[in-house]
Amino acid sequence: MAYVAPQDRGVSDAYRRWAGILLGLAVALGALMMVALVASVVLLVVADRDTGNAAYGYLAIFLWFGIAAAMPLLLALAVPGAVMTQRVRRQRRAPHPGAPDPRTEGPHPDGTLTTRHTP
Repeated sequence: MAYVAPQDRGVSDAYRRWAGILLGLAVALGALMMVALVASVVLLVVADRDTGNAAYGYLAIFLWFGIAAAMPLLLALAVPGAVMTQRVRRQRRAPHPGAPDPRTEGPHPDGTLTTRHTP
């Protein structure tokens, strides 16, 4: 018995949609984390200026814990989203398994369908 390499199955519309959703959520979460990082630096600067605003430093630390807690979620969204998007792009470039080969099959200039293989 000969070994036959497995072929990629077609990518469904739902798969394409989920790839986009996962990447969109990863981008949104990454942007939110960047905003939290900038806000924490601003809070540290404000807390450093005056001892009466020391609570802002604790708020900055709280934001850092939030950023650290969100990192696994960011990875859980970004990695599968990137892999799925790459598979969708690869599928778009490759011809479909049952699609006619334009070099050997297709419409003839006179309107008839030509095939070079016999059934």
